Amino acid sequence: MTDINAFIDDKVKNNDIFLFMKGTPDFPQCGFSGQVVQILSYLGVDYGSANVLESAELRDGIKAYTNWPTIPQLYVKGEFVGGADIVREMFQAGELQTHLESAGIPVKLSA
Repeated sequence: MTDINAFIDDKVKNNDIFLFMKGTPDFPQCGFSGQVVQILSYLGVDYGSANVLESAELRDGIKAYTNWPTIPQLYVKGEFVGGADIVREMFQAGELQTHLESAGIPVKLSA
């Protein structure tokens, strides 16, 4: 499990925003992953992603890494933000935008 932890650690620490999801941003394979992709797209932020459906080791590894049982999982500047429900609630309250901006990530809101 150390190789997968090193992979996860690298992605989380070397990307301003990283999303572990089911599917890809162009083709989310679950509604929750799709919701987070929509929010990030709406905010106009660049982010990296990994499809946990491609590897059982990654799927199990990311859950162990954060001790969080569900996917998607969003990270900002190396910090675990949460899953779909938390991200959606933060976005609706304006907290996600504030969190990103305070982390030095410009948010481009669509009109």
